[in-house]
Amino acid sequence: MSDLLMGLDIGATKILGVVTSADGEVRASLRVTSPTGGDQVVAAAAEVVEKLRASAGSAGSGDGDSGDVGVVGDVVGVGIPGLVDVARGTVRHAVNLGVADGFPFSERLGSATGARVVLDNDANAAALGAATLLGERDLGYLSLGTGLAAALVLDGRLRRGSRNAAGEIGHIPVDPAGPRCECGQVGCLETVASGSAIAALWPGDGQPAAQALFDAAAAGSADAAALRDRFAARVADAVRLVALTVDPAVLVLGGGVAHVGERLRVAVAHALAEQAAASPFLRSLDLPGRLRLAPLDRPVAALGAALLGAR
Repeated sequence: MSDLLMGLDIGATKILGVVTSADGEVRASLRVTSPTGGDQVVAAAAEVVEKLRASAGSAGSGDGDSGDVGVVGDVVGVGIPGLVDVARGTVRHAVNLGVADGFPFSERLGSATGARVVLDNDANAAALGAATLLGERDLGYLSLGTGLAAALVLDGRLRRGSRNAAGEIGHIPVDPAGPRCECGQVGCLETVASGSAIAALWPGDGQPAAQALFDAAAAGSADAAALRDRFAARVADAVRLVALTVDPAVLVLGGGVAHVGERLRVAVAHALAEQAAASPFLRSLDLPGRLRLAPLDRPVAALGAALLGAR
């Protein structure tokens, strides 16, 4: 039996697949653009699985261990946006992928690949990957990507909730005069604290919008700096919401926006400190000191998906 694991991180813009060891060493990876629609996403994911199987088999063919490597991909862990029924392998509200509610993703991908598919929410997968890489057993993970979601690893266990909706803080309305959210509500937190929120106000012109915004602010643009600070304050609201709900030991910023790097952590930590300035209660919680970035040199969500399969 091989000790290599396979995981897929399926997002609104990309599918990233990895073959990895249990300690997070990536042996093979493949990234493709995400299509729209359940059957189309399954077909693209199945192609990634088959190519990774071939890549892993080729990598192992010259070291006398190809028989072990050949079982890579018999179990595939998958992280996908939306409300995931882990037991049934179905997904609902994956609005950014155009996947119909109740779509039997595990069954369809399993039929296409012959693998046993373990499906979970993408933020849950990323939280598990981050917890493994950071050596933490108690954390709240904020996924700042096309949308906004949180995930919780509490005492070493993922908390999914009774309806698989734990951490869906992006769909908490915060502005009754705000824009309509993809979920159908108005003024959700996701509309002001996500990559999409930045892109709507500061197009990247070929660069990721968050990177372009932070670069422009660093270059002296007053407009960019003001927008950066407003965005950081809304992310700080999300961090505070998670902290005051479950009080995890560590709060981790991840997702595509986190590739801005340390500048994002500093901006959000500064906003948290400003919000706590008039509150001895908030200051006592030291939220800025508990804030971390997800490791940027590892594919935490794909790794976490692979670890889901191992579990």
